[in-house]
Formats: sequence, structure tokens, C-alpha cells
Amino acid sequence: MVGRWLSKVSAPTLIEAIRARTVPGYLDLDATRLDGYRARLPFLDPEADLARVHSVGGRFIIPGDKEWPSQLDDLGDSRPVGLWIRGTGSLRLLALRSVAMVGARACTAYGAHVAGEISAQLAERGWVVVSGAAYGIDAAAHRGALAVGGVTIGVLACGVDETYPPGNFELISRIAEQGLLLSELAPGEHPNRFRFVLRNRVIAALTRGTVVVEAALRSGALSTARRARDLNRHTMGVAGPVTSELSAGVHALIRSGGATLVTDAAEIGELIGAIGDDLAPRPSGPILPRDHLEPAIARVLEAVPATAEGAPVERLALAAGLPVEEALQKLYELGSLGFVERFGTHWRLAKGARSVPR
Repeated sequence: MVGRWLSKVSAPTLIEAIRARTVPGYLDLDATRLDGYRARLPFLDPEADLARVHSVGGRFIIPGDKEWPSQLDDLGDSRPVGLWIRGTGSLRLLALRSVAMVGARACTAYGAHVAGEISAQLAERGWVVVSGAAYGIDAAAHRGALAVGGVTIGVLACGVDETYPPGNFELISRIAEQGLLLSELAPGEHPNRFRFVLRNRVIAALTRGTVVVEAALRSGALSTARRARDLNRHTMGVAGPVTSELSAGVHALIRSGGATLVTDAAEIGELIGAIGDDLAPRPSGPILPRDHLEPAIARVLEAVPATAEGAPVERLALAAGLPVEEALQKLYELGSLGFVERFGTHWRLAKGARSVPR
């Protein structure tokens, strides 16, 4: 609502209009809501808020500032009025190559390991990891990036001078030193359930894509994923054990087509990175010695039965579709390479080759 008003009038004009009850009719502000805003005005002290954020090395930015990330404008009327930032990096530049990592607070050891490992891989590839500094997947994501000397951004549901949750005090302090903390809430403000939901939209809009690691069917992480999808950002999910309730939400998201399955940082980078520059290597199994054989000799090898008695050359030639003389030559070549051995008038797989998958 406030964002829609600020698209029509300036913030000082709006505040004075609320204080003097002279709000223009086109702003569509009913009397009840106007009274609520007027009741809160005496408790606002912008100068004190600025002094408080400056005392912790922070600042306040608004749309149009050099540091403002223009992708937040995709939120339209729900775009933050401004952001309080703690840290020395440029939010606009750091957010250009960033990815959100979100998930369950009460995560499993598997979820924490995966989130930390992928975040470390992303940081090593020059990506900035963004999360909410909460327990569980959020904390694992931040720690993974920090562990390899990467930069990470914590989007808070409280003031940037507050520590929530308290158990993450050291982690949040480290993020402020090595990355950025940001919030749309003024210094001193404390979190509540509604503020976490609002925080999620900032995470989704700020980044190039959102990865969900572990989420139940009713999870705040899924709301971030839905926001990202609505904003035409890439939404990705990491599969987990089918027996885990914390995997059900992610699996449902992937199955419905709302997210792309990813397993590592390379696959994430291919989705959200520059075309042609962040391609993931094509997964493949191990290369076996038989993979280098020419087609004709490979057909002869495939014809040799995996039995102790083997088979005569005539039967092998027929199975390989080759003349007997050519098949015999190929068998001797295979013998030189250690694939087969002669057993009387028969040919069989060499002992070492019998246990190799065909």
C-alpha cells in the first residue's frame, strides 16, 4: 500500500499529509488506516535511526541511489521503501551475480551438508550466496560460502543492528565483516512472523535464482521459491530422501514443474549464469578400456560368452557378423590387449576381464 502511494507522492509529502489529515482522495486511504498511521508517527525518529545504523558501520539506501539493485524494482508496489545495510561492499554489484539458498530451519544433517557444500562450490565460482541468517539451511549456506573465503549476504527480518536468532551471533557478525547484512526494517526492530514473509520477497527479487534445500509441504522456504518463480527468476530444488518429511515440499515443487532439479553448483551456474560461460560438465560414467576399441573388434569381444569354456571362433564370427578369418585376427588382438585368452579350440574372456561390467 505504502509503495503504491510513494509512486504518486514523495515520502515527506505523504508523512505530512498523514499528520495533517490532508491525504488526497486518490491515495485511497480510509479513516481507520489513517488513524493507525497517525498514531505511529510520534514514535518515528529517522535521525535517531540513521545515527544508530551509522554507529554499527551501516547506511540507508533508497531507489535511485547508486547502490540500489534495480532488480528489486520488479516487485512493483511491494518494492522496499529503502534498505538498511551493514557491511562495506556494494549491494548493487554483489547482487549482480548472486543466488539464494533457502530451506528448513530444523534441517537434517544431509540438508546442512548439501547446503554448505553447494554454497562453498558457488562461492568458489564467484557467486554471492544470499540467505536469511536463520538456523538450519540458511546458516549452513552462509557458513559454506564463508568457509572458502566467499562473500555472502544475510537478509534479515529485524534491524541490521540486532542479532536474530541469538544463537547465530558469531555467524551474523562474520557475515557483516565478510559480506553484507540488509533489512528493510529500521535499526532496533525485532522480527515477527509477518516480517519473515516480507523478507522472503526481497531474497527472491534480489538474486538471479533461488535454490531450495529441504522444505516440508508447509514451509516458508517454498514461499520464497514461489516469489522467485512469479518474478521470472530461476527456481531450483535439491532432492532428498523420499522417506524424509523435509524433502516432501521440494519434491512436490520439482514434480509440479515449479523448480528445476539441481545437484551441484555447476548445474546451478548453468541455469542462472551467462549463456555459454557457465556450462555444467556433462555427467558420465567411468571410461573403461573397452570404450577405446574399434567397432569391429568391440563386436567380437561382446560375442565372447562369460563362461569358463568360452566358444569356438566359428560361433564368435557368426555372432559378430564377421568372416572367420577376420574374427580370428580380432581375437588375437584382443588377446594381446588382455581381454581374451585361447582355451584349446575355444576362446574365452581372460580372468581379469570376466569381472569387468560389459
